[in-house]
Amino acid sequence: MELGPIREKIDALDKQLVELLNQRLTLAAEIGKLKRSAGGQIYVAEREDAVFRKVTGQNQGPIKHEALRAIYREIMSAAIALEKPLLIAYLGPEASNTHAAALKKFGASVSYHGMATVSDIFTAVEKGETDYAVIPIENSTEGSVREALDSFVESDLKIVAQIYLEINHALISNSPLEDIVCVYSKDQALAQCRHWLQRHLPQARLVDAPSTSRAVQMAKQEPGTAAIAGELAAEHYGVPIVARNIQDKADNTTRFFVLGKKPSGPVGGGKDLTSVVVSLGDEAASHSGALLKMLMPLAERGINLSKIESRPSKKRPWDYYFFLDITGHHDDPAMKAAIAELRKFCPLVKWLGSYPAVS
Repeated sequence: MELGPIREKIDALDKQLVELLNQRLTLAAEIGKLKRSAGGQIYVAEREDAVFRKVTGQNQGPIKHEALRAIYREIMSAAIALEKPLLIAYLGPEASNTHAAALKKFGASVSYHGMATVSDIFTAVEKGETDYAVIPIENSTEGSVREALDSFVESDLKIVAQIYLEINHALISNSPLEDIVCVYSKDQALAQCRHWLQRHLPQARLVDAPSTSRAVQMAKQEPGTAAIAGELAAEHYGVPIVARNIQDKADNTTRFFVLGKKPSGPVGGGKDLTSVVVSLGDEAASHSGALLKMLMPLAERGINLSKIESRPSKKRPWDYYFFLDITGHHDDPAMKAAIAELRKFCPLVKWLGSYPAVS
């Protein structure tokens, strides 16, 4: 087989690719200057979504769409870094699942800062200490992250994008399986591996840790203990993997939100989601069918409700906030009309953000 001529063609294509990439980044830097002079956002979720849709739509293979998106993720990450250095907060420490989600969204060319709690993350973005933040919002197995939902009620931050990340858990320890008497992890990770733990470590104590990464750090120092975390954490902290893919559900996926101070513009074509929080107040206690009344302004305008979840308001007994995910953008005429009607009888109707529906 004559490899030489084929490799020469590959080398020539690589040269062209490098030249074209640098031309693209030069243009992106010019856009960055214009954005800064106009006070615009450097990260624009709707533009990112449009680029992904365009390049995958032009893709004829053999490269898979997922691989092409990953390549363009890093191209856009490098472009953002040229336009303006960005600092992204995430629920840390390093190598947590939220860190992995942040890397998936923003790439390797921006800076990251791990924080201890969701509350700390909201505060950091509100004060301008970081540009954006990534927080977990719900898991396909264990449901919503309550602290994250509650934080939205008092915060003026907006959801500007979302991320879906497949979660594959590993048992990580310096000790063999038969010597493990204690397992550390985040409460949701422990719950996602409940049946595996019952089968393989029925006598082990399960101890909640601030994060999966922190659990690995703890297990590294204590003989006879293990952590449940992703393989990224095992590699980062240098602790062996005892067992892989121990999550109970094969399609275990976590949804994350990207938070910022300014909202995202519309993608259009029914490809936006909007999140709002609504309180019925006295309406719920005094009128039957109050929840149905809350949903009617959406249904009458053909607006699809993709999710509804209640949380106690913590202000008085049996008073609830309702978190809604709705198809469409806040600026759509039908959406504006529906929200205006809700405000006539709901004491709280708060727009949390609109963002591209798929990520």
